[in-house]
Amino acid sequence: MTFKAEIPYGAYWSTPFSRWQGSFANLHSIEFAAHVARLELGKRKIDPTFFDYGVLGLSVPQKHSFYGLPWLTGMIGAPNAGGPTLMQACATGVRTLLAAAQEIEVGMASTVLAINCDRTSNGPHIYYPNPRGPGGTGAAEDWVMENFGHDPLGGHAMLQTAENVAAKHGIGTAEQHELVLRREEQYRQALANDSAFLKRFMSLPFDVPTPNFKKTANTMTGDEGFSQSTAEGLAKLKPVMPNGTVTFGGQTHPADGNAALVVTTSEKARELSTDPKIAIRLHGFGLSRVELAYMPEAMLPAAQSALAQAGRSIAQMTAIKTHNPFAVNDLFFAKQTGADLKTMNNYGCSLVWGHPQAPMGTRAIIELIEELALLGGGFGLFTGCAAGDTAMSVVLEVCDAK
Repeated sequence: MTFKAEIPYGAYWSTPFSRWQGSFANLHSIEFAAHVARLELGKRKIDPTFFDYGVLGLSVPQKHSFYGLPWLTGMIGAPNAGGPTLMQACATGVRTLLAAAQEIEVGMASTVLAINCDRTSNGPHIYYPNPRGPGGTGAAEDWVMENFGHDPLGGHAMLQTAENVAAKHGIGTAEQHELVLRREEQYRQALANDSAFLKRFMSLPFDVPTPNFKKTANTMTGDEGFSQSTAEGLAKLKPVMPNGTVTFGGQTHPADGNAALVVTTSEKARELSTDPKIAIRLHGFGLSRVELAYMPEAMLPAAQSALAQAGRSIAQMTAIKTHNPFAVNDLFFAKQTGADLKTMNNYGCSLVWGHPQAPMGTRAIIELIEELALLGGGFGLFTGCAAGDTAMSVVLEVCDAK
């Protein structure tokens, strides 16, 4: 199928992603996302008052995040744009895009800002009162660390889900490390010619503001904290879990950042596009949930659902992007679908540039669009897993506007 909603070409952006406890560690993620949005909308000459709806995605609470999307749109100068704040862990980027498309599909909005932000650094420490507890004591939670390390349904860490899939499908450490080297090689394509690919959607050099957003704290030339591995270095690493296969080199790292997409009608897409000759059309979405503690497998049925809705096959995809917190994800997906493991995730992926959760999918979708544009158009698939053994996917097309 073809959705009514389109993404205007060029009407999207991402910050660089900053390593855990790095340059963005002291920035309020929602205020930071609003700060970036004001600048990026100004560069594209998009009036914030055009927005009649918005969707905010985040997975790590921040102070005043109760007010969510209306607070953010108020800060960017779109005081009449309301909408929800959504959280679906690493699948939040696709979820917010779908929410934007659905609102346009049913005629309840015409121009939507789908914006995603997270700060895994300095995550909140939350106290839950319990008057019936011993002596009236409650329970405490470290939001980021405890949820990385403990699925309340099964009691296992997210790493265990990768090990379960690796054991089930015979995926070893050596092939995981080989893939890591390939993914880092692909990312270096994005850094070529003074980061020409990244500059298609990212403002570089990037001025990092102070927490009050009045001055510049420092300047980033690109993503901060990505690995630069060698075969020899990876070979020295031991699996993190006893009798496991996944090393620290075979998985991503926590990060901070934000990314956004404008979603609108086909008519307004021409008006807001930086190149009105290019159309970006949405054709299918997919959601899936698999067996407890097998999270990386979820990206397959989600992709199959999105492809079915789009009426396309994996072989018809010109480009494929994945959220791959573990190298295991891509190895499993390629084995099951026949997708070319070496050409998936050109120019970068979350395995390399990091794991800030909500904005990851948005950035991957933006990179998918730009890769397709460089190739002259075609269909693209993004799929990625999320906490709770779930996943979401989207199929989109970059083509000539008609």
